[in-house]
Amino acid sequence: MSGTLYLVGTPIGNLQDITKRALEILSAVDYILAEDTRVTLKLLNHYGISKRLIAYHEHASDHKEEIIISELDAGKSYALVTDAGTPGVSDPGGRLVEKVAAAGHAIVPIPGVSAVTTLISVCGLKTDAWHFWSFFPQKNKKRRDLMNWMATVPGVHIFFESPFRIRKTLALFVAEDDRWQLVVGRELTKKFETIERGKPSELLEKIDEAHCRGEFSVCVLRLGLE
Repeated sequence: MSGTLYLVGTPIGNLQDITKRALEILSAVDYILAEDTRVTLKLLNHYGISKRLIAYHEHASDHKEEIIISELDAGKSYALVTDAGTPGVSDPGGRLVEKVAAAGHAIVPIPGVSAVTTLISVCGLKTDAWHFWSFFPQKNKKRRDLMNWMATVPGVHIFFESPFRIRKTLALFVAEDDRWQLVVGRELTKKFETIERGKPSELLEKIDEAHCRGEFSVCVLRLGLE
């Protein structure tokens, strides 16, 4: 008998943003693979689900993945969750999916929330074509290379940014020439959610040091390339 790996989307902030199907799967599987077991435990406790949690993150060893596959071989079922959002989007889920697929086991997506689609849905920009870049690069050359690419390719570009670098990133866009339209979401779906719109220079004024808290998602559209 072959086991199944379920990729379960979980809330990015508001714990109510989870599907009935996701809760049913989390209750039914043998094990839950969690990016941070402490974070996932809060979600499970909120819904009264008691299940064995196993840490699985970017530093997971090949040996741990071999154990997961051997358990799938034995007919066990796993649910993979991240701290927030949909597995496989800017996290190591894709690596596990590749190995499980190669081993011939079923992989079932359980759709859920993603900060990417959450921000795109409210950005109000032309979104018939969009490009996701995960976290904005930290090294200056890679940051400028990506900005140059964004400046020549039509469509909305979306990326994540940390509260420690958001102002530096906005300043880079200002220095480039400010011909950008941005939508910046902070703490999406959470109590202190904010969504700001405007050119980089305008947002640099709005997002001051006092507002550089929480995780940021950014939509960027190069004006003139719509």
